[in-house]
Amino acid sequence: MSHRSGGQQAPSRQGFSVTQFLGELLLTAGVIILLFAFYESYWTNIASGRLQDEKASALQGRWGESEGSGERVNPRQKITPELGEAFARMYIPAFGSDFQFAIVEGTDDADLIAGPGRYVETQMPGEAGNFAVAGHRVGKGAPFNDLGNLQVCDAIVVETQTEWITYRVLPIDVAGDARRAEATGCLTPEQVDRVTHGEYASVQGRHITLPGAVEVINPVPGLAATQVSPELEGMITLTTCHPQFSNAERMIVHAMEVEATPKIAGERPAVLEES
Repeated sequence: MSHRSGGQQAPSRQGFSVTQFLGELLLTAGVIILLFAFYESYWTNIASGRLQDEKASALQGRWGESEGSGERVNPRQKITPELGEAFARMYIPAFGSDFQFAIVEGTDDADLIAGPGRYVETQMPGEAGNFAVAGHRVGKGAPFNDLGNLQVCDAIVVETQTEWITYRVLPIDVAGDARRAEATGCLTPEQVDRVTHGEYASVQGRHITLPGAVEVINPVPGLAATQVSPELEGMITLTTCHPQFSNAERMIVHAMEVEATPKIAGERPAVLEES
């Protein structure tokens, strides 16, 4: 004898509503974004750190070989590093004594994952003109994460095989007498005149621009001329993405060379102890 449920039916399973579907979609997207953020900010830092160590070790090895052979290196000899090859080291004392990165040749993704990279069309450290270097701000070692904290007259030190070259950040967002007063704190009188009334008067120590503003890496930043003359100051320009998690704009830092001293074995310049 069969039994019926007295006309009652089991509740039917309801399909997903549009709201439920959107909720699931947003949840999935959130997980993907979190995983990508983890990859960018953590895992790529590990990979970049390993590559940076390899580049720095190879650089030190080449320098050591030259010193061991007794070969005398001309400090003004033109060097032509291969793409991806490290050729100098950068220190920014304001970021702490542990801030140092080997600088590689080139600004392609494959170059910058190993550390800061030189724009190949710009000058070399210590030369008249503009030594321009790009670096990541988030992930991939993030060497330029704190560029926004640099202040006027902060030191950027570049170590080459033969020299220590010190650059000082130019005045930021000031003009006239205020610009002169700030520049006087770390530049020579001749340099103060050039950054106040001369061809460097419009060069700010730090500013934000668009990715297409390529003139910031010209020999005199901001000017259209690309020809280098011996009378120009030695500059360093650092570029990175802005805002921190976007590449919509670029943060630019400009500093002027104030000193170049020969390297002496076992000695480091006092500027590296600044904070």
